[in-house]
Formats: sequence, structure tokens, C-alpha cells
Amino acid sequence: MQRSTFVRSAAALAIAAASLGAMAQGGYPGKPIRLIVPFPPGGSVDYVARTISQKLSENIGQSVVVDNKGGASGTIGTYEASRSAPDGYTLLLVFDSHAVNNSLYDIKYDTFKSFDYISLIGTMPMALVTSKKSGFTSTEALIKAAKAHPGQINYGSSGVGGSNHLNPVAFARAADIKLTHVPYRGGGPMLSALLAGEVDMVIGSLPTVINYAKSGQANVIAIGTRERIRQLPELPTIDSGVPGYTAQSWVGMMAPAGLPKPVSEHIQSALKKTLADPAVKSKMENDGFNIVNSSPAEFEALVRKESSRWAEIIKAENIKVD
Repeated sequence: MQRSTFVRSAAALAIAAASLGAMAQGGYPGKPIRLIVPFPPGGSVDYVARTISQKLSENIGQSVVVDNKGGASGTIGTYEASRSAPDGYTLLLVFDSHAVNNSLYDIKYDTFKSFDYISLIGTMPMALVTSKKSGFTSTEALIKAAKAHPGQINYGSSGVGGSNHLNPVAFARAADIKLTHVPYRGGGPMLSALLAGEVDMVIGSLPTVINYAKSGQANVIAIGTRERIRQLPELPTIDSGVPGYTAQSWVGMMAPAGLPKPVSEHIQSALKKTLADPAVKSKMENDGFNIVNSSPAEFEALVRKESSRWAEIIKAENIKVD
């Protein structure tokens, strides 16, 4: 009799503990989750969102709906996320531009205080890509033409201050050439302009340009890593023509500041499982994405470091938003 009472009591305690856990999370998740992508469809951040959303939905326990809110180098969608309730039903994917927008825009949110950092999802090597119309098939040929015709070669970007803008600025500084910047409203429009020959070159993240290399729609002529990569072993590195030059971009997940700890941990666990899923992992890595899945503190530390680094270049080059 005493044993039966003990078993019933233990069972009751277990149920109570589970109920308290659910209450602590507010029954999370009890409805679909919005994943804000602060850029139009077609770019690097959108690629990550579309790649992980289905498996993330399974692991988090609710539908994860991708919501593209592009404009102003990601600041419009990011601001919208910052004003959302910190309940786990609004998540945000950010690009490396998140680390520089506070140096360029009069933003209405704080890069660090307005958000809880969830995880750095991963990094992507950048690739130097030229349009078929330009005729440039090597870094050396492009630099030679740029030296002969200063300012006549242009490059596209996904907006002022994004990696597609700042990495070519750093490239031009290192190669001692002058290039003309043509900004677009996101990575998708930028790549469309490249394919149409409206711009001569871009420095874009590998996952968004790798198919152009495989299909021959554009000239993917060099990679921003220090060594050649297994996905495209025939590609030389950019620093073979511009010694010491490297370029990479990154994508991470954040949420409005103030998430309850159980909710934050639930999201982190679901994201970790998603990025470890064989199908997701294989696709992203084959497309040139290096999965990191960091801790929140590691992610925030990276953003702070990048913010300081690019702020110096922005000031030195007097880069401003028109």
C-alpha cells in the first residue's frame, strides 16, 4: 500500500513538473512562428531561411513561416522584429550587414540591446563573379582593365553597407583600383542585374552564385577563402591576384530582447537539431555554406568584432547612405 502511494505520488510530481515546464514556456509554441528575413527573396539570407524552415518547423513543434521584409540594407525588417513581442513567435535572420548598419543608418533600434542573440548559423565564402557581357574571366584581367579605365567598371550590391558593398570596397583598396558602386534592393535584384549585364561584377556569397558557376550563366572567377574549396576546386583564390585579400559573409538568428529562458532554449535546441539534420547539412555544405551553430555569446561577440572592424573602413572611405 505504501509502495502504491509512493508510485502515485511520484507520478503526480512528474506531471506537475511537466506542467510547470509548459507554464514556464507559456505553452510554447502554441501557434505558427514568423521568421523575418529582412531582405527580398533570392539572396543569401532567404536561401538559409528556405533551406531550414521545413525541418525547423518539425523540430520546434509549429509551422515556421518565412516573411520577407526587405529594404534599407535589412534595417526595415530588423526594426519590425525589434518591436515584436519577446515571446518566441517572431524570429529574425540577419546578414553581416547587421554589424554595420549602425554606422550608416539612423536606425531606430539598438544593434545589441534590442535583441536576444540565438546563434550564428554559419559562414559563407564570398566569390568574385563577373557578367558574361563584361568578358572578364580572371581577377588579373579585371584589375588590369580597372587600372586602365578608372571608375568605368561597376559592381552591384544588395544595398549600401552590405557585404556585397563593403567587400568590393576592401577589394578595390587592396588592388589599388577604382570601381563604381550600383546598389540594389536585395541580393535577388543584384544577381538579376548581373545576369542581365547591367553590372560588370559582384562579390557574392557562394551559396547564391554557385549554380551560376555550374550552369555558365555568369563567370565565377575566384573565391574569397585562403585556399581552394572542394565544391569548385578549379576556382583560384582572390588573393592569388590580390595578395592577402579574403572575404566571407555570415547569417545568424536573433529574437526580440527579453525571451523567457525556456523559450530561448527551446529555439536553440530546435535550430541545433535542424542544422545537424543530414539533408539540411548536406545541402548547405554542398552549396558552400560552413555550418557553425554557435552559442548566443559567441554570436554576439562576432557581431561586436565585425561592427568595430567595418566602422573603421566606413569612416576611412567616407561611406554614407544617400
